[in-house]
Amino acid sequence: MTAAREHLVTTRQIATRDGVMLVADVAGNADAPCVVLAHGGGQTRYSWQATLQALVAAGYRALAYDARGHGESGWSPDGKYSFFQRADDLRAVLDDAGGAAILIGASMGGITSMEAISSGLVRPEQVPALVLVDIVLRPQRSGVQRVRDFMASHPNGFATLEEAVDAVAAYNPHRPRPKDGGHLMRNLRPAADGRLRWHWDPRIVPDNIDDDMAELERIARSFEPPQTLPTLLVRGGDSDVVTPDSAHDFKRWMPHAEIAVVPKAGHMVAGDSNRTFNSAILDFLARHVRRRTQ
Repeated sequence: MTAAREHLVTTRQIATRDGVMLVADVAGNADAPCVVLAHGGGQTRYSWQATLQALVAAGYRALAYDARGHGESGWSPDGKYSFFQRADDLRAVLDDAGGAAILIGASMGGITSMEAISSGLVRPEQVPALVLVDIVLRPQRSGVQRVRDFMASHPNGFATLEEAVDAVAAYNPHRPRPKDGGHLMRNLRPAADGRLRWHWDPRIVPDNIDDDMAELERIARSFEPPQTLPTLLVRGGDSDVVTPDSAHDFKRWMPHAEIAVVPKAGHMVAGDSNRTFNSAILDFLARHVRRRTQ
């Protein structure tokens, strides 16, 4: 069997309005419909690698970026990370991408997309389609708490890579434990004391989950998406963040939204079952977005 072609990826920097630099990977023909991939909290643009390649192979241009406070992007100088700020960053990314793009947002990235639309920072005509990955306006509090607990754990980092692998395996017990933890180094940074710490700014996690939930409720109260916006919600069948009940509740805001369930996947849907996830989004986009075939 012939190996799948790897499409050329270039890395670029994007300046936000307050001067924080975001790092992005871009691939695909410049005149193809653009897809912007916004990762979840505690992730980086690398979580989209396989999806980015699948999108380009299907005839799209894809841009995956590290959100502020994550990966290789800059940190907020004041330590503040509101969703309005993240939505303003997304506007800068769209400007860099040519002014319009399909938005695919996982968890934090999905909330950012909804805030950008709700606040008017991104105009409806700039978003040909929206894909939300295991996130809704009112997710399950217990699932959000589990994500927060993981991100706030190990503030002093890890003595070895193996310790970091143990932490991830405990958070995702349904996934096979990786034989080689080398890929995890993209999510870690060596500190001056020789320990390994997560790549994100620890200040991105609010002190109290009530702050998170209040921010989501604020967005929910003002969210009035255009009912003509093609929207897909992809949720993990085993997710504790988006349950069948919370997905049903989301349809109150977007009755026309399609819902795809990825069996045996948790909150990290794309990482848990990438082929099934890619198939769901490519099928949705093929029905709603005209594209150039490569």
